[in-house]
Amino acid sequence: MMYSPKEIAGQAVGIGKAKTSNSAAKLLLLGIMAGMFIAFGAVAANTISATIPIASAAKAAGAAVFPVGLAMVLIAGSELFTGNCLIMTGVFNGDISPAAMIKNWICVYIGNFIGGLFIASMTSLAGNLGLFGNAVAVNTIGAAAAKCSLGFGEAICSGTLCNILVCIAVWMSFGAKSVGGKIAAMYLPVMTFVLAGFEHSVANMYFIPAGILAKTNPVYLAAAVEAGKNVDIVTWGNFLVSNLLPVTIGNIIGGAIVALVYRTVYLKEEKH
Repeated sequence: MMYSPKEIAGQAVGIGKAKTSNSAAKLLLLGIMAGMFIAFGAVAANTISATIPIASAAKAAGAAVFPVGLAMVLIAGSELFTGNCLIMTGVFNGDISPAAMIKNWICVYIGNFIGGLFIASMTSLAGNLGLFGNAVAVNTIGAAAAKCSLGFGEAICSGTLCNILVCIAVWMSFGAKSVGGKIAAMYLPVMTFVLAGFEHSVANMYFIPAGILAKTNPVYLAAAVEAGKNVDIVTWGNFLVSNLLPVTIGNIIGGAIVALVYRTVYLKEEKH
């Protein structure tokens, strides 16, 4: 059994109201947890794909395990910026104020960032990046370099496509009435965005800082250079300006598309 699309739209508004009623402290803490959960998915993706020589197979393997992050977000309970772009459904419908949504986004975004940075730091300290003869470190630096190499417009478009899929994944999970159903509903859209290489701002709060931290280890850095990775482009400046900013803009656009279309189709008539 599942909820109808119209019922899902109503749920999206109700869930958005509940999210915007939380205190800033609660949003920050739940944001940290979500940032950690998504980072764990990123760790798994980097690790499983590190020694697969065929690029497409490596991408597919990473995409297969990455959805564990969103599964934890949805089932354990936490606040994820990209998913919270669906709060715009309630804003477009006149049920949630823009100010309440922005408050949620700011608190959650900061929390997600803290969570991603924490896992990036801990995986470095824990030695995870040294697995398989430093292959995970090379893969981590390489992933960060690829993300820092995107053009501004390219990153916006990639972020838009990513969050269309993420918001659809969350939207579909609202339609399920069981834990298993929610995981099954969200799995394929999330796997698709990772497989396609689209850009997720919160995931990048782990992927790129992890690559920057890996560069500080001379052994990892030498291995990445030997593997031909563009280590020079992996910097905090390129992360924040060339990737995180445009990807975040794109994620908001993607969420707005989903929220506006489904609000128009399923909720607009009720306002008349």
